[in-house]
Amino acid sequence: MSNAPVNNGRRRFLTAATSVVGGVGVVGLAVPFIGSWNPSARAKAAGAPVEVNVSKIEPGQLIRAEWRGKPVYVIRRTEEILSTLAAHDDQLKDPGSEEPQQPTYATNAYRSIKPEFMVALGVCTHLGCAPTHHQGDFEEFVEGVKDGFFCPCHGSKFDMAGRVFQSVPAPTNLVVPEHSFPTADTLLIGVSAGEA
Repeated sequence: MSNAPVNNGRRRFLTAATSVVGGVGVVGLAVPFIGSWNPSARAKAAGAPVEVNVSKIEPGQLIRAEWRGKPVYVIRRTEEILSTLAAHDDQLKDPGSEEPQQPTYATNAYRSIKPEFMVALGVCTHLGCAPTHHQGDFEEFVEGVKDGFFCPCHGSKFDMAGRVFQSVPAPTNLVVPEHSFPTADTLLIGVSAGEA
């Protein structure tokens, strides 16, 4: 042990300097750690609303959008398609859309806000396959129905409102995501009609 006098001023300086350096180190570690709790840009984009310009969709045409990593089918239905939707209600599992596979504002005969546009996830409710759109040749799957969706994986069939036919593996209608029309030409997928 040394008999030299203790320099209290130097001791306080070293203690303070060490505390400051240690505090900076803790902050330097905490900022990226806390930042890692925030969702990544990719995760934010995956849940973000998707805007679709519907003005260029021809009557009868289907376009595909992607929302939350899933395909969304957007179809401009013709007057003929709309007029025939009720003709096959007796062949459907859930013609009145009793199962909550759509927002309440889309619980109607067309399962949409605007009858002209069908907006549905392009994912079969059986095992998640992608049903194919058949325009004019759907009668090979369902007699008397010209247009619809057929899932080639297991044979599920859906009409042009995304309603499932009886005696197929799919248990429910296609899912209708939240959507809105902020303008006449713009469809917003992922934002409810009341929120737009």
